[in-house]
Amino acid sequence: MSTIMINATLVTVNEQDETLLQGALGFEQGRITYVGPTPTDLSDYDEVIDGKGQIVMPGLVNTHGHAAMSLLRGYADDLPLQEWLETKMWPLEGQYTAEHVKWGTYLSLIEMLRTGTTSFVDMYDHMDQVAEAVAESGLRASLCRGVIGFPPEAQQAKLAEARSFAQNWHRQAEGRITTMMAPHSPYTCTPDYIRQIVAAAQELDLPMHIHMSETAREVEQNVKDYGLRPPAHLAELGVFDRPTLVAHAVHLNDEEIDLLASHNVHVSHNPISNLKLASGVARLPEMLEKGITVSLGTDSSASNNNLNLFEEIKMSALLHKGVEQNPVVVPAQQALRLATRDGAKAMFIGEQTGSLEVGKKADFIVIRADRAHFHPFHDPVSHLVYATSGYDVQDVWVDGKQLVSNGSLLTIDEERVISEANRMFEQLQR
Repeated sequence: MSTIMINATLVTVNEQDETLLQGALGFEQGRITYVGPTPTDLSDYDEVIDGKGQIVMPGLVNTHGHAAMSLLRGYADDLPLQEWLETKMWPLEGQYTAEHVKWGTYLSLIEMLRTGTTSFVDMYDHMDQVAEAVAESGLRASLCRGVIGFPPEAQQAKLAEARSFAQNWHRQAEGRITTMMAPHSPYTCTPDYIRQIVAAAQELDLPMHIHMSETAREVEQNVKDYGLRPPAHLAELGVFDRPTLVAHAVHLNDEEIDLLASHNVHVSHNPISNLKLASGVARLPEMLEKGITVSLGTDSSASNNNLNLFEEIKMSALLHKGVEQNPVVVPAQQALRLATRDGAKAMFIGEQTGSLEVGKKADFIVIRADRAHFHPFHDPVSHLVYATSGYDVQDVWVDGKQLVSNGSLLTIDEERVISEANRMFEQLQR
């Protein structure tokens, strides 16, 4: 069936960095077929939707998270990263079963759908449960079994599981699911183990995803253990010989930014999680100046504490203005691009989604712009970055299928998910 949405304000960032169009968006069989002025003749379309008073934009792309950790939202706040991980998160996560992962993931999918995220990256355990939830929900995702290298006797079993998952789920769910190989970090995986994971990624022709340089302590420990800072260490192990997406990249020096740029390493910038854990502020302006593809991620809702990517968009625009004391750093258009076109590129699906362009997948969201905080309607791009809440999202479409209609979820039973998620948390021994 061919559908067209007319009379809307279309906001996108295309290859020419043009951001604003007025008119209509047509799509059929999951792909965008028309972007431009509202046609005078609509007889070729089976369905016509009036988008008057609404903003249509690409779905948001969240390039780093751990969906199942939603069960731990608010459980342990206001702690340094290592203490938070070692004394709070890991002991409870060690009790997780596949059922915990299932319901924690569904809880996160609800939140992402309601706030306009259509594509996301997830690194965790029991990933078959995550993939099945994604397939049912209709979302698009790049999934990876996050591998921690201890205990040492479990390394080969974990690697075999990660390989099997990556093979079984790559390009499944009508192509909406892709996979990556993911050693958790340089501080949880030995050099030899990381080399083995790189070899598996090479054999399977898959990208890599890894946490890197999140805290100053991590960098110092890497130098103490291996004589190198994390970027040089990972480059030496061959990680950057594969297409790679690193999460955080907070503590980088000039040479390391140049290293990432020369290897075309993509970065997931997680400003709110990094601030909450006091990890620091990534050098976003310098990375962008060097041509690095930078995207936005929430990290988990245990460290954020939500998955509302519109908050990351606003934070990325404001935080760096304050740090640099420069109001023109990370302008609104650039912040929007981080969460759309560059997000899709960062997760290696830029040819499919991330912008409203003919031939790309029909992944888009509709924002209610008839509310007071959108008016006067001077600049829709400014309003999307500085004034919009994720809960202004009215409709969500992925692959040409509507997943949210007027705020109502069409593919997930929200009431049941909330009940089951609370039941799962009560099972954990705290």
